[in-house]
Amino acid sequence: MSDRRIRILLAKPGLDGHDRGARVLARCFRDAGFEVIYTGCHQTPEQIASAAVQEDVDVVGLSCLSGAHKYLFPQVAKLLQDEGAGDIMVIGGGIIPDQDMQALYEAGLKAIFTPGATLDSLVEWINTNVKPRA
Repeated sequence: MSDRRIRILLAKPGLDGHDRGARVLARCFRDAGFEVIYTGCHQTPEQIASAAVQEDVDVVGLSCLSGAHKYLFPQVAKLLQDEGAGDIMVIGGGIIPDQDMQALYEAGLKAIFTPGATLDSLVEWINTNVKPRA
């Protein structure tokens, strides 16, 4: 069994420049014992998928408050799959309407967190559902 810590890449895809929440998550995840890579704002799905593979992460956390999640989140999951890295889990958060949830899950996202989700619930979900890839 590996002693490797869970590695999380946090990213803000698209033109959404509101990254306070992502920065709070990065600190929370670091404090919870995870290794965290934060790519910053204005990342393309291609940049995010490439960074996820290069950094050998276990999970990609996407944050979107602009409404472009219906395109950006599935695109990241597809690119990871296309690169042979479909075992990297993709989760998302932000302003996500209920009617968009099913399509995001069908596109490969494993969890979606919306406003009101607690930091503790995110850490617990990751500890329960994510295992280091090897």
